[in-house]
Amino acid sequence: MDLLTGFTDDLRAAARDDGSAARAHHVGRDLVEHGFAEPEVVERTLALVGEELSGDGPGRVAAVLAALATGFTEGLRRTLDEHGRDHELQTTRSTESAVRTSEAKFRAVFQTSALAIAVSDIRGVILDCNDAMLALLDHTSEELVGSLGRDLVHPDEREVIDRAAQRLQAGVEHVRVETRLVRSDGEAVAVLVALALLRDDDGEPAFYVTMIESLDEVRALQSQLLRQSLHDLQTGLANRAQFVGWLEGAVGARGPETLALVVFDLDGFRVVNDAFGHDVGNRILTAVAGHLRSVFDGVGQLARIGPDEFGVLIRDPADVASVVDLAEWAVELLAEPVWVGEDGIGVTASVGIVVQPVRGADAAELLRRVDLTVRWAKDDGKAQWALYDKERDRRERTRMRLAASIAGGLEQDEFQVLYEPVHALDDGSLLAVEARVRWDHPTEGVLDPQALLSLSTCTGMAARLGRWAIARACADAGRWHAEFGDATPVLSMDLTARQCQEPELVATVRQALRETGLPAPKLQFELGEQLPALINEDQVEELSYLAEHGVRLVLDQVGGGNVPIDRLRRIPLSAVKFQGSPVHGLADGADPLSESAAVGLLTWSRTLGLPLYAAGVRTEVEARRLAELGVAGAQGPLFGTSLLTADEVHRILGKS
Repeated sequence: MDLLTGFTDDLRAAARDDGSAARAHHVGRDLVEHGFAEPEVVERTLALVGEELSGDGPGRVAAVLAALATGFTEGLRRTLDEHGRDHELQTTRSTESAVRTSEAKFRAVFQTSALAIAVSDIRGVILDCNDAMLALLDHTSEELVGSLGRDLVHPDEREVIDRAAQRLQAGVEHVRVETRLVRSDGEAVAVLVALALLRDDDGEPAFYVTMIESLDEVRALQSQLLRQSLHDLQTGLANRAQFVGWLEGAVGARGPETLALVVFDLDGFRVVNDAFGHDVGNRILTAVAGHLRSVFDGVGQLARIGPDEFGVLIRDPADVASVVDLAEWAVELLAEPVWVGEDGIGVTASVGIVVQPVRGADAAELLRRVDLTVRWAKDDGKAQWALYDKERDRRERTRMRLAASIAGGLEQDEFQVLYEPVHALDDGSLLAVEARVRWDHPTEGVLDPQALLSLSTCTGMAARLGRWAIARACADAGRWHAEFGDATPVLSMDLTARQCQEPELVATVRQALRETGLPAPKLQFELGEQLPALINEDQVEELSYLAEHGVRLVLDQVGGGNVPIDRLRRIPLSAVKFQGSPVHGLADGADPLSESAAVGLLTWSRTLGLPLYAAGVRTEVEARRLAELGVAGAQGPLFGTSLLTADEVHRILGKS
């Protein structure tokens, strides 16, 4: 408030002085200096002076107002100039700080870089170098700084560096060249040099910056990475990638005339890992690799081509027998136990062997053949070798192609259900019909899908085919029952372990019975003798559920010997069926021992209190003896070799 009062007094004095407006000029300047620089302040100040001094004459008022405005403008200009100088000073300081920061960063990178770096003047004199440069050339800083960089280059390579410098001076931004430098001890070092030329503000050459990388270290690292990419770290053997490379090279025009490909696939190696852990499993794999080395070193190229699979490539073997001898020797060595504590762990291997001319052969096809041969060895019992068989391969591929095309056959309605009759042995009446699925293939003719069962199981088509067969057979039997009622024979069908593993088995059966109107007691499933041992408790419960709701379950005993009691107790059986030696042992002229075994088995089976049936009955003598031993019904060639269509079964029922 005192400040404003002072300004007012000065303005009044300026108006009353002897014509001098200097005091008004000072007031205008002081207003700005004290922060009263807003336009509103100027406007109100000028209005106030005009009102207060209106009685002093217009000329005098105008002079005071002009001086006030001039002082105010001068103050503004001075303030703006000061702000500009402050901003310029601040900008300069920021720029200097940024430069210092940039220099510090460059120095940090320069000193800590793993690359050797040197800065030289335009004559090539080294001005500075980092620790990596000193380590690479085994020099001290005092020895390098001030020396000519060209003198560090091998004499035979100096022209290369000169040409690189000329290219930079001609306008190229940077140059990379491979060359050799000389260490302090005279040893040459292969290096990759990146050379750049820095220019001053006028565009004139000022400095060279040279970055150097040792190619010896790079090549050693590349060699190490290449080895790791082509070798198995656990066993030290070549890996699958390198093995395939060997094979592709061997089948070329410069390869051997004949090639032997041997693959060892360890049998059930997961058991070792599960029982003892992966550390022990790795020890076993290392031991296996050692055994195989002792057999094939100097003979063939050995590699680990899978988690528990090893391959050997033998060029121009003497003959097939010599390759087989080596494989058998290796299998014998693998059986020797590796002791882990008190446990002597041994492994077996299934071995596939392919020996054939290879000029113009295909590497992928050879691998397919040996993989297939390994599978043959496993399917034939494991712990043995198998030799590639071209004809067997052809048959297998045909089977696999057929198994894979089951889905198409179902869609094209190429499958049908035929029926084998089961007759009562006392009066010959029709007790049951057993459903048999047939495939009327357009090119292969009539096929038995049972022959494709193992392959169709692998493809997942066995379950789909089973569901289709249940629905189709129940539909036929439902039509018979709708017309003939209780006189309709029981529908009997095979039920495989794979079908039992289907979570929808009960739902599938119930749906088929509901949609076709077939009573549950008119449906009977035959269970193979091995099936009770292959299914778990949940699957046993599903079979029990079906039995509780009327579906009959029959154990199909193929071979001789007593039916194991534990199997009978697991599943609520409705009957037992025999075929094979228990039936044929009753034929006229049969071996006395076989006859005695058959009689004993059937006599014992009667104590179970279940109906007994027989399949594969060939003669009247067999039928009579079976009836005497309590067998209620039979099927087989004695009753005809032709299977019946659904219509033929219908006609038989109509006649009866």
